[in-house]
Amino acid sequence: MAPTPASEKGKVDCLVVGSGPAGLMMANWLSRLGVKTRIIDKRGTKIFNGQADGLQSRTLEIMDSFGFAHRVWRESNHMLEINLWNPDPQGNLFRSDKIPDTIPNISRFQQVVLHQGRIERFFLDSIAEYSDIRVERGVLPETMDFDESKAEDNDAYPIKVQLRHLSEEEATPKQSATSANGAAMQDGLFRSNLSGDDSEDLLNMSRLNDKAGSTETLEAKYVVGCDGAHSWVRSWCGFSLRGEQTDYVWGVLDIIPITDFPDIRMRCAIHSASSGSLMIIPRENKLVRLYIQLTTTEKIGSEGTRIDRSKINPDVILGSAQRILHPYKLTYRYCDWWTGYQIGQRVGDDFSLRERIFLAGDAVHTHSPKAGQGMNVSMQDTYNLGWKIGAVINGTCDRTILKTYQSERRRIAQNLIDFDHRFSRMFSGRPAKDVMDEEGISMAEFKDAFEKGNMFASGLAVDYGKSMIVAKEGSAEDQGDGTEVMGSSGADQGAHSNQSLATGIKLGMRMPSFKVLNQSDARPWHLQELLKSNGRWRVIVFAGNILNPNQMRRIEHLGAQFNSLESFIRRYTPDSQPIDGVIEVLAIHSSSRKSVDVFALPAIFRPFSPTEGWDYAKICVDDESYHEGHGEAYKNYGIDHEKGCAVIVRPDQYVSWVGEVDDYAMMDRFFAGCLQKQKKPHIGSIDAPERMFGGKDTSQKVDSTAADIEVMEGTVDGGPNAAL
Repeated sequence: MAPTPASEKGKVDCLVVGSGPAGLMMANWLSRLGVKTRIIDKRGTKIFNGQADGLQSRTLEIMDSFGFAHRVWRESNHMLEINLWNPDPQGNLFRSDKIPDTIPNISRFQQVVLHQGRIERFFLDSIAEYSDIRVERGVLPETMDFDESKAEDNDAYPIKVQLRHLSEEEATPKQSATSANGAAMQDGLFRSNLSGDDSEDLLNMSRLNDKAGSTETLEAKYVVGCDGAHSWVRSWCGFSLRGEQTDYVWGVLDIIPITDFPDIRMRCAIHSASSGSLMIIPRENKLVRLYIQLTTTEKIGSEGTRIDRSKINPDVILGSAQRILHPYKLTYRYCDWWTGYQIGQRVGDDFSLRERIFLAGDAVHTHSPKAGQGMNVSMQDTYNLGWKIGAVINGTCDRTILKTYQSERRRIAQNLIDFDHRFSRMFSGRPAKDVMDEEGISMAEFKDAFEKGNMFASGLAVDYGKSMIVAKEGSAEDQGDGTEVMGSSGADQGAHSNQSLATGIKLGMRMPSFKVLNQSDARPWHLQELLKSNGRWRVIVFAGNILNPNQMRRIEHLGAQFNSLESFIRRYTPDSQPIDGVIEVLAIHSSSRKSVDVFALPAIFRPFSPTEGWDYAKICVDDESYHEGHGEAYKNYGIDHEKGCAVIVRPDQYVSWVGEVDDYAMMDRFFAGCLQKQKKPHIGSIDAPERMFGGKDTSQKVDSTAADIEVMEGTVDGGPNAAL
């Protein structure tokens, strides 16, 4: 990386506050997009055990798009089944049911669990592979100023932050010294909602020990607060979390259990007759996480809602677990980590200040951890935001697109709070003794809620509303969080979709994945594997049956429009980038792979590089593979095999538009509503192999079978790419 000019020192495009999973996801995006970024965290370098551990299907899809899901998959414990344990009429525990942990066939990944420290390590390695961004630990913001008059100036640095650097001692949270048997233990109470915010205490301590060079001033274009439930950034903005705390208090133990309980290596939801509830999460390396209901605040805490954390310790938590599991025995010799928390559901009233200062993760939504949503939803917040900030900084999108972050993610947070409100109360409630027991929880209803909640918990039910980047019908305000997000084009002038052309590809939802074959080498790929998180939009052309001459003419005409010097692909792509640098075009046809040549399709689907030749990765076919069966993509996507359709997919893999395969005008209208016209649009050639082949354009070659069909139909007029 080139040295930073003196005029740019002390300036950064984006400052990320907090290096938990949400902050690391943000930094990971920005590392891919070449955005000058700093990420800070008030905690020191010491790695703490425990914290979040569950990774849902959608999160693993996202990690795969960044190239490291395989590391998680290999090290994690896979969650395949949930066992439900309930009291019989005599109050004795029995296994009442077994259900799948992840709904079968909704994703190529299932839920897994893995220590948060390992997850963060994978992010750090990914960031380091693409940039020089490093987490700066023991650093926190002390003051911040925001010049709102410069908020709409793309080139301005309207935010000034004074950062304070802590000593190692100041940055290291105090921990419980030892367990009952003298072994060292780690706890997470300093992060729990049972503890208050310690940022001001840290700042005061550091000021008392102030040394030269312990502060610095930084100018930033954007700030993203990923600094947890006690967020300093949220407090500075004057925003609040709205919601409620319950009387339910839970403890968490990560232990290697010694027990005669038969399902200790299965995820279990256990309701005892009168001693509370327990969830078992089997983890890697023989560890098991226990979420254990303790009691209510009136019984364990002082007056009000704040609990005396000194009354919660591993022995208290274990005692509750033993009572719930009776008559089964439970103890341990090794405890890896423990914490306690009070169930509450709260969501932020605002997710951004003038689309310059943003909040994500626990800074804008808090809830119970038993549904396995906290870390997942937090990472998906910044997965939604990262590419948008990157696109604005890099000049490919107008700032208006940043309004969609709050509209999309605040609505998801509200849905999460509603889900967790119902789920946590059913989990913490007393089982009904009989059908006349109105105060108790029906175990049949609990099972139904568990099963229905699995789709939501997987992250695959996320459904973004109409906006400038989702061409749905209806009201953008009603489908979002009530804010206006249509951009400069307006609701009436925006692009219109035709959802009926692809009934299995839902507008506003993530692009589902089925296997297709690469046309050039017959290798099967999940379609999602082709949608890497690199900031590119995709136009996926489901080309239909290209052996039909009429259909082939449609695709040729579309290719000519794409390749025109006036095309929207060139208009929004800087001349410094390759033709697919902003909008990548992929083709998936439904003809027999053996009857089609890779050069049958227009050159836009296989752009040419003088140094690397043709790109063979962008043309696929819905056909049967030699070893892995038929993906039946067209069938599963609900697309007509003959006529096909076209789909626009956002850089975060969510579906923006569905329309006719050759509706270039509507595609053009869609991109006009969200992309920024380049001062120097791309004008380079994408189909100039004559420089390499002595004037002979090999793109004119087609498979003899396809050519013979066109000769019989009388349609050959200079080759399939003549229109180009």
